[in-house]
Amino acid sequence: MEYKDYYQTLGVERGASADEIKKAYRKLVRKYHPDVSKEADADHRTKEINEAYDVLGDAEKRAAYDQLGRGHHAGEQFRPPPDWSEQFDFGGAGGDDIFADLFAHMGRGRHARRGGFQMRGEDIHAAIAIDLRDAYQGGSRTVSLRVPQHDAHGRVTRQEKTLNVTIPKGVTPGQQLRLTGQGHPGAGGAKAGDLYLEIQFNPDPRYRIEGVHVYENVPVTPWEAALGAKVSVPTPSGAVEVTVPPGSQSGRKLRLKGRGIPAAQPGDLYLILDVVLPPANNDRARELYQAMARDLAFNPRTA
Repeated sequence: MEYKDYYQTLGVERGASADEIKKAYRKLVRKYHPDVSKEADADHRTKEINEAYDVLGDAEKRAAYDQLGRGHHAGEQFRPPPDWSEQFDFGGAGGDDIFADLFAHMGRGRHARRGGFQMRGEDIHAAIAIDLRDAYQGGSRTVSLRVPQHDAHGRVTRQEKTLNVTIPKGVTPGQQLRLTGQGHPGAGGAKAGDLYLEIQFNPDPRYRIEGVHVYENVPVTPWEAALGAKVSVPTPSGAVEVTVPPGSQSGRKLRLKGRGIPAAQPGDLYLILDVVLPPANNDRARELYQAMARDLAFNPRTA
């Protein structure tokens, strides 16, 4: 079979700490998750990433992997030493993905002979993309994942799993939702691991999000900016009437306290004024601009 370099898959050094491995895994899962990635091979890459973390994220499996792979490189053909196989009791491992099965079987046969061995299933980390309005109102999403399951022969297979996920009001980018018992199955009747879904926001040209604060560009006319006006602004929580102070310029920020993401400590909504000039595309419009140029005698480069 072919040797797989799990460190190379996650992009970490062999001496990486457990935290570095977890950080690299989460970054790659966010990048290649099929729900958000546009990469053609997202499904395959996600499978490889999860397989690598299944081993390197477990101290016992990682130690066995390091022992097995000493001196080998990715893509090399190799066969585990017979004594190594017997030591960890991998009888029954087989199939197209025998390399991953070696570690999926690790511990089950060896400890089963002692009786009463149980091991909680490992957690799964994935990403879920939502709209900004979901953070304001809450909502639900259907998530499909390919998760490992043990078949009747103890081999690990990947099966499609569909879950309905409740999006709580007030979630923020990077926050993780925990779904208890939806991770990898446990061994010996032990509890399954948990599923952690990291919140990501779908791009929206109207808004920019920084933590719990939201920024929105608001176009205004030159006379609204110069003279002041009341304008209606559509926001994520509904339309709001806002007062534009006289003498406003493009880039001025109007703060609406507490109208950001409604987290435990609500954020603010910042409206950024954008003065938009009407086009001079007819005779009357050009006359008005010429009158302003003559009567106002305004030069912004010397003001």
